[in-house]
Amino acid sequence: MGSKGAPVRYEAIDRALAVVGDHAIALGASVHMPRIGRGPAGGRWSRVEPLITERLVRRGIPVTVYDHGD
Repeated sequence: MGSKGAPVRYEAIDRALAVVGDHAIALGASVHMPRIGRGPAGGRWSRVEPLITERLVRRGIPVTVYDHGD
């Protein structure tokens, strides 16, 4: 997939989601987010979604992902 922006760094997304998960657990919060890692960076949702599942959903954190325009 072509990209005009900086390339997606899946490792960085994974680390960031782990930190978000730690904070969500500490606060008893849910996570609401757009489909990250797509757009100009040329990332693939099929690689990002499993990271969200592992770092958030499997830890019992409720997650809502919005598509652009929702």
